[in-house]
Amino acid sequence: MVEIKTDAALDAMREAGRVVARALDAARRTAAVGMRLRELDETAREVLREAGARSPFLGYRPHFAPTPFPAVICVSVNDAIVHGVPGDYRLRDGDVVGVDCGAELDGWTADAAVTFVVGTPRTGDVELIDTTRRALDAGIAAATVGNRIGDISAAIDAVARDAGYGMPRDFGGHGIGRQMHEDPPVPNHGRPGRGYPLRHGLALAIEPMFIAGGRDGYLTGADGWTLHTTDGSRAAHMEHTIAITEDGPRVLTLL
Repeated sequence: MVEIKTDAALDAMREAGRVVARALDAARRTAAVGMRLRELDETAREVLREAGARSPFLGYRPHFAPTPFPAVICVSVNDAIVHGVPGDYRLRDGDVVGVDCGAELDGWTADAAVTFVVGTPRTGDVELIDTTRRALDAGIAAATVGNRIGDISAAIDAVARDAGYGMPRDFGGHGIGRQMHEDPPVPNHGRPGRGYPLRHGLALAIEPMFIAGGRDGYLTGADGWTLHTTDGSRAAHMEHTIAITEDGPRVLTLL
């Protein structure tokens, strides 16, 4: 069931979104060669703790997961697309790092992700990350009253295909609000003019995930969580929680 939020609810989600943005910013600023991934999780935990926010990731267990998720952020490195579990891996120069974070504050939730390079970037990695960010921007631009979910999906899909990148077809964005995952789903591929109509008060998490090798498949890692590219190529993930409003899309997960 799709819930249309009041303006007051969207304002509350914006406060949760600020916490997410601060956690992602802290993780990005502290990420350095030699740092363990679990240290990034500790950094994000402290941001949530100081804000009085709860993590919707910690303990989350969807149908495909063998165990509850053990952290407050997902950290996906190089060929990991999404859902990476932060453990003892130490960051290396040139690693592509995707960090996904959520926060629940006063009963309302926000979710966002960013991908960046630690140390010296490779040209192809910079292009991959920049294109994924451009796809997120295109999806947000299509999130206007009168459009449909398919317009968001098609905008993201067009950027991926023009650049020759693949996407994991079973995973995409989603409605969000009282829970991290709500209806409607927001696929990263689709046809314009199709799907659920966009109305003032609808809140969505839009999240393109691009695969440099151009394939749409993925492999699930031994931890039962991490999705990897099938060819070992690198991946990028960008996400914002946004609200559909009469004045245009409102990004809720900015600093």
